[in-house]
Amino acid sequence: MLKTINIFAEYNKAVNEKMNAVISTLNQEEWEKPLGGFFPSVRSMCSHLYISDFIYLKRYSTLRPFTCLNDSFFEKEYSFKETIFEKMDEYLAKRPDLDSRIITFTAEITDKDLEGTINYTDLRGNAQKHNFGRSLLQLFNHQTHHRGMVSLYLELLGHENNFSTLT
Repeated sequence: MLKTINIFAEYNKAVNEKMNAVISTLNQEEWEKPLGGFFPSVRSMCSHLYISDFIYLKRYSTLRPFTCLNDSFFEKEYSFKETIFEKMDEYLAKRPDLDSRIITFTAEITDKDLEGTINYTDLRGNAQKHNFGRSLLQLFNHQTHHRGMVSLYLELLGHENNFSTLT
């Protein structure tokens, strides 16, 4: 399963680069345009993806002290209700760093870790307990799900894209 997780991390980085190349062609109006989903704009969707990945990584530090997660980068607190990145360039500058951190993190994972349990308090204040390996798969599934929404939004805005393959 470790190999699969590393493949997903590399895929995530590569497909985000492809997606962000298309996003970089948007103007500010397109970046913010409400298009109807729960996260109604490319901006809000990209903010959600960034915040979610950040929060997942912070939660994973409850399993054990991962070297790559012991960094001042993770001192920030986010809420799922936030929409960050007023300007598209802010997002485009920060997303590659987070994707690189995900790759560094997955390289530090062991087979033993995958069987472990993470314990954390969610943003609503509820105690949570999850299998670490399954939670990692959820991280990548979540990214794929929301990239699909970004893809739809880009199509609605008239920007061709395809982020659907692992190759």
